Amino acid sequence: MAEVTVSELAKVVGVSADRLLKQMQEAGLTQTSETDVVADEEKQTLLAYLKSLHGESTREPKKITLKRKTVSTLKVGAGKKAVAVEVRKKRTYVKRSDEEIAAQAEAEEKAREMEPAASPLDDAEAKRVAALEARRQAQQEAEEQARLKAEEEQRKAAEEAQLKAAELEKAEALKARKHAQPVETAAPTPAEEEKKPAKKKSRLAPKVDKNKNPVALADDLDEVKGIVKTPRLKTSRKAAASKPIKLKGDNKHKFKRPTEKIVHDVELPEEIQVGELAQKMAVKAGVVIKELMKMGTMVTINQAIDRDTATLVVEELGHNPVAVSANAVEDELAAVLADMSEAAAEESRAPVVTVMGHVDHGKTSLLDYIRESRVASGEAGGITQHIGAYHVNTPKGMVTFLDTPGHAAFTAMRARGAQSTDVVILVVAADDGVMPQTEEAIQHARAAGVPLVVAINKMDKEGADPDRVTNELSAKEVIPEDWGGDTQFIHVSAHTGQGIDELLEAVLLQSELMELTAPVDGPAKGVIVEARLDKGRGVVATALIQGGTLNKGDYVLAGESAGKVRAMVDENGKPIQSAGPSIPVEILGLDVAPDAGEEFVVVADERKARDVAEHRQQKAREERQARQQAAKLESMFATFEGNEKKVLPVVLKTDVRGSLEAIISSLADFANDEVAVEVVSSGVGGITESDMNLALTSGAVVMGFNVRADASARRLAEAESIDLRYYSIIYQLLDEVKQALSGMLAPEEKEEIVGIAEVRDVFRSPKLGAIAGCMVVEGTVYRSKPIRVLRDNVVIYEGELESLRRFKDDVQDVRNGMECGIGVKDYNDVKVGDQIEVFDIVQVARSL
Repeated sequence: MAEVTVSELAKVVGVSADRLLKQMQEAGLTQTSETDVVADEEKQTLLAYLKSLHGESTREPKKITLKRKTVSTLKVGAGKKAVAVEVRKKRTYVKRSDEEIAAQAEAEEKAREMEPAASPLDDAEAKRVAALEARRQAQQEAEEQARLKAEEEQRKAAEEAQLKAAELEKAEALKARKHAQPVETAAPTPAEEEKKPAKKKSRLAPKVDKNKNPVALADDLDEVKGIVKTPRLKTSRKAAASKPIKLKGDNKHKFKRPTEKIVHDVELPEEIQVGELAQKMAVKAGVVIKELMKMGTMVTINQAIDRDTATLVVEELGHNPVAVSANAVEDELAAVLADMSEAAAEESRAPVVTVMGHVDHGKTSLLDYIRESRVASGEAGGITQHIGAYHVNTPKGMVTFLDTPGHAAFTAMRARGAQSTDVVILVVAADDGVMPQTEEAIQHARAAGVPLVVAINKMDKEGADPDRVTNELSAKEVIPEDWGGDTQFIHVSAHTGQGIDELLEAVLLQSELMELTAPVDGPAKGVIVEARLDKGRGVVATALIQGGTLNKGDYVLAGESAGKVRAMVDENGKPIQSAGPSIPVEILGLDVAPDAGEEFVVVADERKARDVAEHRQQKAREERQARQQAAKLESMFATFEGNEKKVLPVVLKTDVRGSLEAIISSLADFANDEVAVEVVSSGVGGITESDMNLALTSGAVVMGFNVRADASARRLAEAESIDLRYYSIIYQLLDEVKQALSGMLAPEEKEEIVGIAEVRDVFRSPKLGAIAGCMVVEGTVYRSKPIRVLRDNVVIYEGELESLRRFKDDVQDVRNGMECGIGVKDYNDVKVGDQIEVFDIVQVARSL
């Protein structure tokens, strides 16, 4: 820095020149005028003086404390659990002043002066001991040198012999390899291995130190040729071992700190949790929450935010938002399946025929005759309660039949049957005619665009009237071919077999006109007809193959279910290895029972199938939670309004998935503004102890449809008095639930007129006021019931009687045709000609 005057320095410091001169004089400087020049050394002197005035020191610190922390891992216990051990060390260094150093030196000098002087005798003894020690050390060194020399000569001779033996073996091996064929030698047994002498460690093998680093040997040998190319160094083994080999490259760990921020492509679905969003950006959740708070959104780590908000957060943190569809996994799977279906060649296939109609019109009996079985006789209540699938080889060709239930509760199952079929056989009883489920079957067939073949059954009965059936179907726009329509009408009898051949010909003719084809090669796809849970075999699903070939061992995806086909059987229970289009099979191996009507596909990538199944399960859970939340809100609002809905909780278990769906749908139809059925839990399979515990907690009724409770569940039901009911016919279950809900309905209040009295005269009483003299013209007038006063058939007052007298006596009732005196409470404006109407409120039980 250049030299400045006192006045210039005062301006820089911000004080007056006089005050600065005074401070400089106190600091021992020579400046006395404002024009005097101040050097840099003088500025430092002035600064040191000013610091000393404020208690500061420019001297170096006298004491320095160093802290060191090391972390290591210690394995303890039988399981060798790793425990982190942290060691902290602290060391303090004190710088002593010159005075302290001088004082210590003076103290040490005084201590030496106070020690007694050594005698001459002691000095001679010390010299003698030192000489003896020197001779002993020299002798030990000579012995060590001789020993090392002998060992070196022995090692040299052994190495030369070993090298010569190795060269001789190599020459013999090369000679033998030219003339001999390779011969396999048996591996030595463990006993022979034990008898072998221990192999001596070769001196040619590299040695390692305690840190497992290679150590240089005295010999530089060629490991490939086995020949010494350089003379050995005349050094001792200890000296050779002390010189480690210099490895190529630096073994030191080098960490390069990233110089640029890593920008991530963040995939954003429609909704994402805050914690998941932070994980995708590799930041802490608190950073994301802070950004959201800046935007005015208060959220927690587990709350979900929409895609627009997440996009703003990602851009604010410097990353790239990428919008992804919620169904990206589904779209990817659909694209793969589309590519596979385009590559497969189409071939002709057998028709899939669904038999539909009203309950007890003979659908299953007709199929029994075709496939020569007795299914209907084994059905509970004589009705089919789930879809049956069969394929039959007839003289006219192979046909696959689907038998649908006819009860009103199985509407969804009939709809699935129509959507999975090529031709619908509509069975109508000749003695019964068109019924509600007949009309429903016609509607399902038309909605699916499937042709109809009408089978007028029970032609062997005396009351059969096929013309009536034809006329009724014509009214439903089902016109027979004889009348100029496009529908074939066949008269059949499931009892005698009349018209069965004609029915099969009609079905096959219809299928030929449709030219049905499907790919045979390639992975299979189709529809799940039914699914159930077998105690011994697990999930058993009935699948109808619509294209491709299903093989044992294929990986199947069906709705929310996925799994490998462990076994496959036909409808007769016989195991098969593969099945082609239009063949119904039962497959084992799915993880959960899929819903009836779900489409199934065979996928090559097991991981992809699992991802799709988990995505569908997550989506189903979210939908259920949304419905439950909506139901809670609806119940809460109903409670506020004072009309809380009464709920019947039910735990429902069935034998097959289709029956479960039909029953739940029918129970939901019973709901109204006052009562409803809440299915607390439902599933396929037997009733377990966990079902009973759930029913005990929620106060539910346990219902089993074609299933039973196990021993532990029965004991718990008896101990806790849980209402457990078994059913095998669906309409019995629905009727009992309907009766229970009817009992929960509030009774209806109905007014009933019990008597009418006509006012003939009015009397005045000082105690009771106006007394009406009346004649009972209808029914009976009761004193304890409410009344209305009518004038010109218009109600002018409603209240109760204060008194009822006949002559001078108080009476409880007066019958028709008798006179009486009536005092109306709190009403004195009774006139001649008015009518007093006595009524009663009757509670009438309601029903659904």
